Amino acid sequence: MNKSESRRKYEWYRHHAWAGLGILSVFLAINYFISIPYLISLTFVLIISVYIVVSLILTYKYSASLSSEEIERTEAKADMEKELLKIEKKRIKAELKAKKKREKD
Repeated sequence: MNKSESRRKYEWYRHHAWAGLGILSVFLAINYFISIPYLISLTFVLIISVYIVVSLILTYKYSASLSSEEIERTEAKADMEKELLKIEKKRIKAELKAKKKREKD
């Protein structure tokens, strides 16, 4: 599985975990104001709780790819900065060399 697919799955399961929490919160708020039979409430809460737990587990599973992706991005950025510093250093050396040559003449 490539990183973009892992990232997509991570985002998908994270979204579903939050959605499950939102649905559970809304249901519990409604249940507070409107009396819903105990067995229906218990069944709904258990199903949504399992849904949330599964989503959280799968979010955690795919979060490893997210971490490695960020590490690679940071390393690539550091490498690019190093290259830019080398180029700048070479440019400064060339300018100094040209200046010394002009002063000699």
